[in-house]
Amino acid sequence: MKTLYLVRHAKSSWKDKSIIDFDRPLNKRGLHDAPLIGSMLRSKKIDLELIISSPAKRAKETAKILANELVFKGNILFDEEIYEASLDQLISKIKNLDENLNKVMLIGHNPELTNLANYLSKEFITNIPTCGVVALTIDKSWKNISAKNCKIMFFEYPKKN
Repeated sequence: MKTLYLVRHAKSSWKDKSIIDFDRPLNKRGLHDAPLIGSMLRSKKIDLELIISSPAKRAKETAKILANELVFKGNILFDEEIYEASLDQLISKIKNLDENLNKVMLIGHNPELTNLANYLSKEFITNIPTCGVVALTIDKSWKNISAKNCKIMFFEYPKKN
C-alpha cells in the first residue's frame, strides 16, 4: 500500500504588489498554519520517505516548515514542473515515482491539487484550502494510480482544527 499526501502551500502574502507570483512569501497566517498542520501530521505519526514541492517561495517555505515539524531527515525535492502543473503533469509525476517509496508528500498549488484529489478519489472536495492536506491510500503501484485504487484517508486543514 502507498500513501500520497497532497498539501496546498500555506497562506501567502499579497502585501507587496511588486513581487511576482513565484516569489510571494508566506504571510503571518501561513507562518502560523504550517507548523499547526505539521504538528497535526506528526500526531498522526506520519513518516515520509520523500517530499516533492513546487519551488515557488510560499510552497518552499511550507515544505521546510512541515519537514521540520515532522522531523523529516530526507531531502526535499523542489521540482519546477509542479509550479503551474496541469492535472496530467501531476499524475505523470506520481506515476513515475520510485516503487520503493511508500509515503510521499506533494506540496503545490490550487486549482491543480484540488483537481488531482477529486480525480483520484470518489469523494468531491470543493477546495483544498491553504495548508490543507488530503491523504490518499493507493492499493496498487504508483504507475497504476487511478480513481479505481485510491481512497481518501483524511482531509485536514487549519480552520478545521
